[in-house]
Amino acid sequence: MTPMGTPAADGLVVVDKPAGFTSHDVVAVLRGIARTRRVGHAGTLDPMATGVLLLGLGRATRLLGHLALTEKEYTGTVRLGQSTVTDDAEGEVTASAGARAVERAALDAGVAALTGDIMQVPAMVSAVKIDGRRSYRRVRAGEDVEIPPRPVTVRAFTVEDIREGTAADGTAVLDLAVSVTCSSGTYIRALARDLGAALGTGGHLTALRRTRVGPYTLGDARTLDALRAGLTVLPLGEAAAAAFPRWDVDGQQATLLGNGVRIPTPPLPAGPVAVFGPEERFIALIEAADDRARSLAVFA
Repeated sequence: MTPMGTPAADGLVVVDKPAGFTSHDVVAVLRGIARTRRVGHAGTLDPMATGVLLLGLGRATRLLGHLALTEKEYTGTVRLGQSTVTDDAEGEVTASAGARAVERAALDAGVAALTGDIMQVPAMVSAVKIDGRRSYRRVRAGEDVEIPPRPVTVRAFTVEDIREGTAADGTAVLDLAVSVTCSSGTYIRALARDLGAALGTGGHLTALRRTRVGPYTLGDARTLDALRAGLTVLPLGEAAAAAFPRWDVDGQQATLLGNGVRIPTPPLPAGPVAVFGPEERFIALIEAADDRARSLAVFA
């Protein structure tokens, strides 16, 4: 833990984001707790969503773009029978078709069609940029927005429970408790929307909790209140070792890599690799290109 009044060291903080907070709100709170302006977050959670949000302090902010690309897990509730402008419960209802007539076989087929490597159109009210402007800004300005589909991977999409219910306007709905494991860039709101569209009922998300980002789970996360009581920071090297494949080098190689030299590599996995020198010193994040190390971020 970091003593009160002392700026926090470089490292990763795993937060259990509360509902009603934007990711930027959490960054602002942590700046005050950690007594540093250099705070960033990896991957955005909508205000309605809760759960694992990775924040970096100091030099760890340079890891965040790579951490954001790791696999994620969620639990949530999909409501069939109504569509909303935001594809979640925060937007106004745009259609109420009802969902009591949905058969389990059709539901299972709809879920299966949204599992695997798919092309997904992100939610219109989202941070996706269209011609340099955020989609949500264009929608709120009254513009017609068309977002091109993008490839995502939904490794698992499971309906855990089904509950019949009645919406506030009297519409008969089905609430599905779901779990999803997916690649970075997947919109769970869009899965709810597309499942409802396939079933002819409309659909939107009413609850969402992120339970894992890469190797970091809810068991690693701390609430904002707990962090105010005592800031827990995962050191930079430990954070990198947990999240990325590792390559250990000798002192000479460490010096060269620390200076950005593209030295030969052994066979390495695709994607970012954390490089460690003697005495567990975290040197750099690299990727192998043509059997040579290309620096993504140097920390030595």
